[in-house]
Amino acid sequence: MSTPQGIPSVDLSDFVSGDETRKQQFVESLGKAYEEIGFVALKNHQVSDQIIDNIYRLNAEFFGLPEDIKKKYEIAEIAGQRGYTSFGKEHAKGKTAGDLKEFWHFGQFVDDDEARKASYPDNINVSELPDYLPTGRKAYQALEATGTKMLQAIALYLGLDEFYFDQYVHNGNSILRPIHYPPVETLETEAVRAGEHEDINLITLLVGASADGLQVLNKLGEWKSVTAIEDHIVVNVGDMLQRLTNNKLRSTTHRVINPPAEKMDTSRYSVPFFLHPISEMPLNCLPETVDESHPKLYEDISAGDYLIERLIEIGLK
Repeated sequence: MSTPQGIPSVDLSDFVSGDETRKQQFVESLGKAYEEIGFVALKNHQVSDQIIDNIYRLNAEFFGLPEDIKKKYEIAEIAGQRGYTSFGKEHAKGKTAGDLKEFWHFGQFVDDDEARKASYPDNINVSELPDYLPTGRKAYQALEATGTKMLQAIALYLGLDEFYFDQYVHNGNSILRPIHYPPVETLETEAVRAGEHEDINLITLLVGASADGLQVLNKLGEWKSVTAIEDHIVVNVGDMLQRLTNNKLRSTTHRVINPPAEKMDTSRYSVPFFLHPISEMPLNCLPETVDESHPKLYEDISAGDYLIERLIEIGLK
């Protein structure tokens, strides 16, 4: 396990190789990284370069549309769970200043469960960009497939059945969030592109970024920059998985800082995929993670109720 750009690197081909030794090495490397820092760079994932190129191209086209057109796709009554969220509306937990970003949400595409489909808001088609929704669907499903493999490895590390998470993430409430961080107008601002925070969900998969800025907080309280790593995606632990594992796996604090003065006039784009389970999944601390040395730290709660709590805290609901 090497450590390019400050975070451990793992190779998904080891897990799916059919070689039990390579598979177990992947499981151990992943688990150790998630206990120590909560982030890895993943090589040989299942998201093609073409999908990545297309979603980034269309993101730039969408966010470049006039404000009045983008606002057509902002639907307040669904708490930003689909479509457009305008600049500065979301803030980090415990903060009041809005983050310097605007974003779009693609949600689950349910084809085999009418009741589940009816429980989610519909995805939104952008009439000005007819390729945006189908491209978003391809990216969403490729990232979901990769994330499911990662959770299978995590399950083995925790001593669970390999497919423990499959029942909960199939048709889960995952979100694909293309983000645009516009040029920063002044360095004299308390607001940042994304304030320090931990993600809500089980795991997050981040497909590159058009510029630097992502930083993670290590155990020594030091901020470490994470730059885009060629042929890798970044995958980190979210609060739901930390809660489920009674803090065995760590949801690491991270942020996106403002650019240096010479790059203030440039935009930054990124495309994180927040892998959520179905709302009914219990987030009760797993018995495998609780003992005399590690007492239970969290009250029982469902994924759906926990998500609502957090959406309120960050200003989206």
